[in-house]
Amino acid sequence: MDEIDRLLISALRHDARASLSDLAITLGVSRTTVRGRIEKLKKRGDVVGFSVVLKEDVHQDLVRGLMLIGIEGRGTDRIVRQLSGMPEVRAVHSTNGRWDLIVELGTATLEELDGILARIRKFEGVATSETNLLLATKKKS
Repeated sequence: MDEIDRLLISALRHDARASLSDLAITLGVSRTTVRGRIEKLKKRGDVVGFSVVLKEDVHQDLVRGLMLIGIEGRGTDRIVRQLSGMPEVRAVHSTNGRWDLIVELGTATLEELDGILARIRKFEGVATSETNLLLATKKKS
């Protein structure tokens, strides 16, 4: 993959519906080059598909936090299932080291976040936790 491929992927991430002409102008290459590179990226498996991003997908929660959870016993699978059913939970990550899970949370208010944290701390098997508020996002994938 060369610099043009990387720039093409970046442009497609920004707007996957951009026309070949617009992409060609942005990259400073011909439409034929853009079309060929997209086909090559798809054929090699570098690009596996295109998707739609909905408004609610980019809606940012006003309050965001990372909850680090230490679990006692063998309750991890059950706790992950419980967390996955909560609408405030944005992602659940297993990890190594001191913590067993890292949970991304999003709410509209600090009061709501506090309530969610209290509920999670009451889950059977949650031994310890630590929560950090996310203040700003410098780069999002």
